[in-house]
Amino acid sequence: MQRSHYFSAQAGRTIEAPQNARTLFALGDVVKHRLFDFRGVVFDIDPVFANSEEWYAAIPENIRPDREQPFYHLFAENEEGSYVAYVSQQNLVTDARGGPVEHPEVAQMFEPFDNGRYRLRRGLTH
Repeated sequence: MQRSHYFSAQAGRTIEAPQNARTLFALGDVVKHRLFDFRGVVFDIDPVFANSEEWYAAIPENIRPDREQPFYHLFAENEEGSYVAYVSQQNLVTDARGGPVEHPEVAQMFEPFDNGRYRLRRGLTH
């Protein structure tokens, strides 16, 4: 399997990822966690796990996700408040609720919620 290399600022190191890694979600998509009660907006994507070993080891073994899949950075919210989450692709589904996410950082990166998703602000697109 051919692999690509990319630098992960979060991990502070170069990460290897399969060239054919497929993401199911894109920047601006509103998603929810499959097991836990929170939802969020995708604002960054790692093609494979790129967080710390301590973070990974803290996940209970019986629900620990495979490293070889995309991981998503989310502006997340639940009943208690808003935060940033790092979630594996296997644990995300499209948010059927379909409404905006009330995270304070969303407006800095995205245009207002429209037609079920967010679009990156001009100047932030590649």
